[in-house]
This record gives sequence, C-alpha cells and structure tokens, in this order.
Amino acid sequence: MDQFYHDKFYHSVGLQEELCKGCIDCLKRCPTQAIRVRNGKARIESKFCIDCGECIRVCQYHAKQSTYDKADLQKQYAYTIALPDSSLYGQFNNLDDVNLILNTLLAMGFDDVYEVGAAAEIVSEATRAYIKEHADGLPYISTACPSVVRLIRMRFPNLLPNLLPINPPMEVAASLAAQAAMEKTGLPREKIGIFFLSPCPSKVTYARSPLGTKKSQVDHVLAIKELYPQLVSQMEAFQGSIREINACGKIGIGFGRRGGEAAGLLLENYLTADGIENVIRVLEDLEDQKFSNLKFVELSACSGGCVGGVLTVENPYAAEAKLKHLSKYMPVSRSHMEPGIEHLVLQSEEITYEPVLHLGESILESFARLNQVERLCKKLPGLDCGSCGAPTCKALAEDIVRGKAAEQDCAYYVRENLHRLLDETSALSDDVHAGMWGERENLTSLKEQLRKLSEEVALLETFTEKERQEKK
Repeated sequence: MDQFYHDKFYHSVGLQEELCKGCIDCLKRCPTQAIRVRNGKARIESKFCIDCGECIRVCQYHAKQSTYDKADLQKQYAYTIALPDSSLYGQFNNLDDVNLILNTLLAMGFDDVYEVGAAAEIVSEATRAYIKEHADGLPYISTACPSVVRLIRMRFPNLLPNLLPINPPMEVAASLAAQAAMEKTGLPREKIGIFFLSPCPSKVTYARSPLGTKKSQVDHVLAIKELYPQLVSQMEAFQGSIREINACGKIGIGFGRRGGEAAGLLLENYLTADGIENVIRVLEDLEDQKFSNLKFVELSACSGGCVGGVLTVENPYAAEAKLKHLSKYMPVSRSHMEPGIEHLVLQSEEITYEPVLHLGESILESFARLNQVERLCKKLPGLDCGSCGAPTCKALAEDIVRGKAAEQDCAYYVRENLHRLLDETSALSDDVHAGMWGERENLTSLKEQLRKLSEEVALLETFTEKERQEKK
C-alpha cells in the first residue's frame, strides 16, 4: 500500500541522505507528520507529504532539497516562453519598472514572456463572477496554493466542496501563453516550451501532478533562486531599449504576497492566513464552522505568501514591502477575462478526497486499530519528545499499529520496563536465596520466568546499545 502511494504522488521535496545527521528539527516542524527518523536518518512518508518545503527551511544541514529543472532545457524547444511569478519582482532592490526584468528574461534566451500576474487578474475576475453566481457554496477557499489544496484533500475532506473550482494563475498563464504562441508561430504544442519561474517546491509538484486538471500546460519549472544571480548580472549590464511588456497591475502584483488575492477580489468578509501552521488552524476552525458570513478564504503555506517560498532569495517581509512600493502607481488591473477562455480558467476535473490517514483498509479495521492506538498512547509517556523517531507519542502508536515501529523505540518506555525487570529479577533472586523452592513445578515456573526476563533484558540492552551508537 505504501508503494502505491509512493508511485501515485509526485514529490519535489526529497532527502539527500549523506547530509542528514539524524537530528529531529524537521521531524518536529513538519505540519503533516510526514517525517520519521530511523537508523539515524530522516525518512519522508510520501503519502503524508504536501511539499510545503518547511523541512527545507529548517534543516541546518541542507539535507532536504527541492527538485526543479534547469534553464538549459530551453534548447529542446523551437520556441520558449518564461512565466515569471509575481513574487519574482520582490527579490530585487531599487526596482522601479517590471519591464526591466521582463526584457532581461528575453535577453537570456526566452522567445516570449507571459506574466503570471496577468493571469492572476483574469483569475481574480473569474473568481468575483463565480462567487456572485454561486453564493450557496460560501465560503470559497482559494486553490492558488498547491500545498493547501493537497492538505485539504488528505486531511479536511469536508471542506472539498468549498474549494474554488478555478485553476491557479500559473496554470491559466501557461494555457494562455501556449495558445497565443501556437497562433503566432504556427508551431505544434510539443515544440513550444513553457517555463514557470517558481518561488516554492509545491508548484514544481503541481506541474508534474496537477489537481483540478488532467495535465498541466507548464512544461518545466525553474527555481527563482537559481535564476536570480544571472538575472541580477544581466539587469545591471542591460543596454538595449526597454520594451513595454508588463501586462498586470496592482491585483496581479499583489498575488505574490499574503492577502493579495483576497484584496484583489474587492470583497468584504474575507479571511487570509499565511504559514502552514496558521493555515491548519484556520482549516480546523472552518471545519468546525466557527466563522460566519465569510465569502472567501485565502491560505498560503509559506509565511508572507509566495514571496516566502524556499526557492526565493529575499526576506519575505522585505519582498512584500517591495511589491507594495512597486505597484503603488500602477493601475488596478491591466488584464481581463476575454470571451472564449472560460475552459482554460475553470477546472476540468473534480478534486477528490485521498484517505491517506486511515489506519486500516476498511472502517471496521480502522476502528479496531484506533482502539489499539488509544491503548498504546496510555502506555507511552505523552512527552512528544521525538527521541523515538516519530514526532509525537500518538504518531509512534500509529506507526506501531501499522507495523513500522515497536514499543521499544520509546526511550522512556524502555527505561521504565528496564527498572521493572530489574525489580522482578531481584525479587526472584531473593526467593531463590531464601530457599523458597516449593515443588518441582514451581521451580520450573521460576526458571521459565527467569529465562523470559533474561531475554527481555538482552533485548533492552541491544536497543540501548543501538541508541548509543546512533547518537555517536
């Protein structure tokens, strides 16, 4: 079953094992408890991971890394298009004109540029219209952050009907860019390369395994942090005339920061949250129906919004301030919903529940295992220290029920049982020395108890030695 989920889900976040020191920083910070530490190395449980990149952010040894494409893949195509995310504009100091970045991307070898911010304004317009026409489904939850959508899919199935059935701006931008390029060049789609410039690993995952559409129109995803040095160098050396390419205004630029999407809807009664831990709290409260009169909920897994992605270079709060400054004198919007593109904006497939958190194959088996978990939790100390390689005592209990861990993995459990075994051994020894042998069968029983105790002590000693070696 685990292999099934491993094959089913593409993940852009991975472990470079030789760099991992077996610390538990990532273990404690993972919002979906997708990480375990076994045999001195971290392990990522594929079916639980939402590619939020939090483990990349906190790993001081750089053992967690994101996969993404390289710019030299442009050579495979006859015509290439760059899709810069709005968060890219917040990475540069003293930037007054977005067109400088867009022209530099053309100078770097791209044949065309299509701003994701322009698609964001189309998405914003489509969202306003959809909310107005479908008021019975309020509040609607943004689908712009792939990590949030995947989190809802696996942990909050009751909120699936609240997901806005509109493709994220990166997908709309890719579809519109590909369509325009085919009309302009006459080339078939396979000869046109669409390159998205991403601030985070979750969008890399989306391009490979999209939700809400059968296949993404994004061919390759480049990391902003990889392109940044080359962009800075070429922007400083740029000598040509700057063409007016910018096609988005305040709404499009605002999508790169927290609250920008919700503000662009020009609605009242909306809620925004950024940072995956805050997102989970909001989703829990939404599921418990603690909010009233909400129309829209914008959730970003990264602190600060997309500018806080782990594939960016600038401090997210500084980048947010730069985006606000950059868009100060821009028009509200420059791109609008054109007739005939509705099929590119609306999702073509329903986003369904993925029950990865179930303990069993059936409801009865899940309930039986849940009872086992509860009994184990009463035996475990409840300290959630992480020394067992699981983030919490409950997670360890679930791992034990799934057959992936043992009670002896808990150091506190081992110590308590070691003391108990020593006390019992001492009591038996006292009985022997006092001459309390009794009948022959009692002697046999005592010998059997001693044999079992000896085996348990040997097992505990083995575990203790193993733990000592791992700490070294």
